[in-house]
Amino acid sequence: MSDQPGSATGKPFLRSQRWFADTGMRGFAHRQRMQQQGVRRQDVIGKPVIAIVNTWSELSPCHAHLRERAEQVKKGVLMAGGYPLELPAMSLGEVMVKPTTMLYRNFLAMEVEELLRSLPCDGAVLLGGCDKTTPGLLMGASSMDIPSIFCPAGPMLNDRYVSPSGNRTVGAGTHTRMFWDEYQAGKISAEDMQSLEARMTRAPGTCNTMGTASTMTAIVEALGMALPGSTSIPAMDSAHRRMATDCGERIVHMVLQDQRPSQVLTRGAFDNAMAVQMALGGSTNAVIHLVAMAGRAGITISLDDMDQMARKVPVLANLFPAGERLMEDFYYAGGLPALMKTIQDFLSLDEQTVSGKSVRENLTNAKVLDAQTIRALDQPVSPLAALAVLRGNLAPDGAVIKPSAADPKLLKHRGPAQVFNHPAELAAACADESRHWDPATVLVLRNAGPIGAPGMPEWGNLSIPKPLLKQGVRDMLRLSDARMSGTHYGTCVLHIAPESAVGGPLALVENGDLIEIDIDRRLLQLHVDDAELARRRAAWQAPPPNQLRGYVRLFRENVSQAPQGCDFKFLEGHTTIPEPDIF
Repeated sequence: MSDQPGSATGKPFLRSQRWFADTGMRGFAHRQRMQQQGVRRQDVIGKPVIAIVNTWSELSPCHAHLRERAEQVKKGVLMAGGYPLELPAMSLGEVMVKPTTMLYRNFLAMEVEELLRSLPCDGAVLLGGCDKTTPGLLMGASSMDIPSIFCPAGPMLNDRYVSPSGNRTVGAGTHTRMFWDEYQAGKISAEDMQSLEARMTRAPGTCNTMGTASTMTAIVEALGMALPGSTSIPAMDSAHRRMATDCGERIVHMVLQDQRPSQVLTRGAFDNAMAVQMALGGSTNAVIHLVAMAGRAGITISLDDMDQMARKVPVLANLFPAGERLMEDFYYAGGLPALMKTIQDFLSLDEQTVSGKSVRENLTNAKVLDAQTIRALDQPVSPLAALAVLRGNLAPDGAVIKPSAADPKLLKHRGPAQVFNHPAELAAACADESRHWDPATVLVLRNAGPIGAPGMPEWGNLSIPKPLLKQGVRDMLRLSDARMSGTHYGTCVLHIAPESAVGGPLALVENGDLIEIDIDRRLLQLHVDDAELARRRAAWQAPPPNQLRGYVRLFRENVSQAPQGCDFKFLEGHTTIPEPDIF
């Protein structure tokens, strides 16, 4: 920072002083309104003013503890000589928000950017953790580019299911689908399901599997935007409170050093994030968010970049859904620093982080404390990769699958399509016990992409038909232009692009068409000749939009396709926007 005429203290100029140190009527009015709230004049003159952007909500159980964590952050800010101010932002709690939080990720990113631009903030602590909250917060802070640090919500506590066959570790999300399928098959009683409903998510915090929440917070740490080890700490651990205080203290130093996201979010940082995603066996949702976050930083990464990283870095975190353990176990095993130490040969170690140190320095004392939870490079959790990018005449712009969470027998498969245009239609068909199903069938769901749904909901873990569940079938090849929860599993091909609603080839599939997948060849092929596909295309009509006003209209008219990150085209790239006038 450079000295600025008008600074009240002679210290490096603070952005907030345009509001509070001004000697004219505007400055008088700004200080007056702060004192109206009981804030002393000296609290905001010459001190870094820190925004605590809080996504707490009573309809977001992952964030139920963030009001308390904001108080811990404030303590750290005050101890370091700054002044904290809490700003609420849209809370994107999975499960409750319909049709999908993905519809509102860009909304949150815009809100964060505009909050920080329009108000007297010198730096920001970003409180969040549930799936789309993390990338939304980071995208907004990156676009605004004032000193920012991410304070993760942390994973929830573990649970166990006690049955006649023994104790079983239970994780949120992953086991919801597992137990539901067993219940549909008549293997679990209604009483047991009611008991599980009350206990599976037994404390505030994000899903304790390697779902999208833990994938994305870990990615932010790998990018260098969170303190080392912070994203593995369980939400209810006392270390989590101390970490929040550390975030508050650190952001003040970052402001005084003028350490901005643009200095941290380099190409090397995104390479590190991709490597970490693969070693974690992370959520396929990270593909979309990584592309969008990189785009905000002015960096281009592609599906092919991620596929290449997945071919090099094996799955080493033994966590559901690819493994057997939960985030609490990962924390005790050494957390993300231990995993990054294990894959350090794949990392760019000289990248700078919000700790004020390089990745290399952050990992100096990291070590694996449980070799069964964080595996060695030569003892991966799965011989299959965390990600594969597929192409073919059904997905010319790409589609993704998580091989490590799929049935290996289905990774080279050919079967007849059964097509559905809406998840309710699919659910009704799967519940019909009089209907005959062939286990080789390829279930296809369309109109579930960013424009078609709209918002690209997590509909991609298509239900297994109830008659097949009763026969013991637990996986089928399933295709869609939707996303899938990172907590889920199965042979699900996702993000098929272009999506069906804009005329992608998925829109042309008919019942009985043969579809082939071959993971080794990275192939997704519809076995229908070109002349027939041309005939179908000539007859195809785009589905009418189901909403024509408000934010949803803005979304539909401006969102990019999955391979481009589903960001708004007018927000992509890193550009400098003038500070607001103070008049």
